[in-house]
Amino acid sequence: MSFPVDVVVMAAGKGTRMKSQLPKVLHRLGGRALAQHVIDTAARLSARSVVVITGHGAERVEAGLHAPAGGTQLKYVRQAPQLGTGHAVQQAAPVLPDDGVTLVLSGDVPLTRPETLQALLDLCAGERMALLTLDMPDPTGYGRIVRSADGSVQAIVEHKDASDAQRALTEIYSGIMAVPTRLLKGWLARLDNQNAQGEYYLTDVVKFAVGDGLRVQAHRIADAVQVAGVNSPLQLAELERAHQRRVAEALMEQGVRLADPARLDVRGSLVCGQDVEIDVNCVFDGQVSLGDGVRIGANCVIANAVIEAGAVIHPFTHIDGEKLGVSVGPGSLIGPFARLRPGAKLGAEVHIGNFVEVKNSTLAAGAKANHLAYLGDATVGERVNYGAGSITANYDGANKHRTVIEADVHVGSNCVLVAPVTLGAGGTVGGGSTITKDTPPGSLAIARGKQVTLPNWQRPAKKKP
Repeated sequence: MSFPVDVVVMAAGKGTRMKSQLPKVLHRLGGRALAQHVIDTAARLSARSVVVITGHGAERVEAGLHAPAGGTQLKYVRQAPQLGTGHAVQQAAPVLPDDGVTLVLSGDVPLTRPETLQALLDLCAGERMALLTLDMPDPTGYGRIVRSADGSVQAIVEHKDASDAQRALTEIYSGIMAVPTRLLKGWLARLDNQNAQGEYYLTDVVKFAVGDGLRVQAHRIADAVQVAGVNSPLQLAELERAHQRRVAEALMEQGVRLADPARLDVRGSLVCGQDVEIDVNCVFDGQVSLGDGVRIGANCVIANAVIEAGAVIHPFTHIDGEKLGVSVGPGSLIGPFARLRPGAKLGAEVHIGNFVEVKNSTLAAGAKANHLAYLGDATVGERVNYGAGSITANYDGANKHRTVIEADVHVGSNCVLVAPVTLGAGGTVGGGSTITKDTPPGSLAIARGKQVTLPNWQRPAKKKP
């Protein structure tokens, strides 16, 4: 492409049918704001800049979006009051260089493919106006494309201003156009609001182009999802499923085996190695990496985690690394009904079983906690066996302390390890013990106490302060 591209994103509308205080363009699709999808798509076109037009909830919109990777510059302009699409682009005109092409996109139309937009830009070629159009069986509410006998576009007529004959047309304008910026600025200056809505229509620039002798081209597509906007929770849900289907198809093309592509949700980035299997109803959020041969059972929720080759995540496991991340070593077995929290780092062939929770802890190769246990702020050595019902008491009400369990320690059932404490290598902790002091290597530690709980009616009354 021999000309620079500057993208204008329309994001000023309120979206009252969403029935939400959140600005419409910040509602999330696949884990990202609607407008962020549009911005990221612009970056894939190597756009020089993206100019986002904000209005309703401008501060929240500008705070909720971020510049894309790749060096595309992100700018904001505000439209207040909102007087139509033409008025919106008028606000962006002063920051658009004359030497490029302006590509106009909508912040609530998130699934336009980059290759579709590239075809539109190629049609524009830096010197023509190019419109993205679509045939719709029911075009009610959309601007109609009016063509001349030779097939060129003569005008776009808004539905409320259209005659009966024009309303019978089924080719509609998608809201997406590419036009040389130097020409666009002149046409924007000629807009008026003499129409049924009393607004400044961007679509009127088409008749100006035709009147000035410029041929207006249209790139017609058949995939309605690419130009579908979001005006209600129902439409948002429909686009979410369309987006997830795209993600599922891309994964399967890479060789990932999905038990049911319709029951997968990726709300971030999912990178998979070879021979990966994912069962139904799994949710992946943030940044997730699955190594070769990983198996993910049904109904798992996994966020911000690295799961290495050959690991098996059994059904109903919840992994959420947040900022610290979670790592699962090769060949490990996790779940079912396990929970790995931020800072959990598991070595090779670690076993974390049902109803076991691990937080901010490191487990070396071969360590096992198979049943109903808690490991928080702990360093666990190789081949440790951690008994059912055992916990690390790592918080004293003010500070968190670390528990160190050295290699080959056997911790019995129903034990409490009161941090800070170190269990020496090769030792054993008897079932039901409460350990408050360090134990030497190879020792047998048994520390049991008895606590009596009186029935409610025998408890002494609390003293008043």
